[in-house]
Amino acid sequence: MANAEQIQPRKGPSLIVQGAMLLVVTAAAIGMGWMSGGYLKGVGAPSSVPAAPENEGKATPPAAAQQPGTGPTLVALAPITTNIASPADTWIRMEVSVVYDAPQPPAMSEDIQQDLLAFVRTLKMHQVEGASGYQHLKADLEERASIRSQGHAKQVLIRTLLLELRSSFSPRR
Repeated sequence: MANAEQIQPRKGPSLIVQGAMLLVVTAAAIGMGWMSGGYLKGVGAPSSVPAAPENEGKATPPAAAQQPGTGPTLVALAPITTNIASPADTWIRMEVSVVYDAPQPPAMSEDIQQDLLAFVRTLKMHQVEGASGYQHLKADLEERASIRSQGHAKQVLIRTLLLELRSSFSPRR
């Protein structure tokens, strides 16, 4: 019985050591978060977003007041409605506008609309899923518009993007 009394169960670390380790881990997490935030913000990034001119009290002339033939021009293209490549029973409707560096002939906008229609028909569902899929789609549309307009199209604005799964099954009653 003397041996049984001498063997004592092993104790864990004291409460003070546990508290100190918790503080060390917490301080390390805060430091890593601060360093990561500084890295993600970047060296050349602005410290804050500048206020819009209308919020600063400085009025800018409206687009209609600008002299004709100068400045960016926004042109709404005809809506694009078609099915995508895969799955074939998924339809897409997209309304886009193009920002030109200067006014362009209407034929250029029609050519861009037809080119974008042909491109959208080649899309697969997995290419447009999620935020990154949307960003890639927008970048591809801007690249095609820029090529078709010899660099005059500066930006493509997607106003509406709707995907619809149409099924050939129709329930009968």
